Amino acid sequence: MSKTFAAAEVSKHKDKDNGLWLIIEGNVYDVTSFVDEHPGGARVIQRMGGKDATKAFWKYHGESVLAKYGERFKIGSVTESAKL
Repeated sequence: MSKTFAAAEVSKHKDKDNGLWLIIEGNVYDVTSFVDEHPGGARVIQRMGGKDATKAFWKYHGESVLAKYGERFKIGSVTESAKL
């Protein structure tokens, strides 16, 4: 069973010290362990910490990236529309 998070909870996880979480298409991903591996650089992914990264994600990535990494980092879904 998938865990659900309020957008306010996700917004607290915006750096490596507190965990770096992103929202993509209503799902919550903990990418803390991936930050330094991100091919586009850590800074790019850190700017989106604690926010809805859907638009930024689709701007630079295709469906294959989400298929490859999504299940590895997905920790649940967001309970309401995120405007973060």
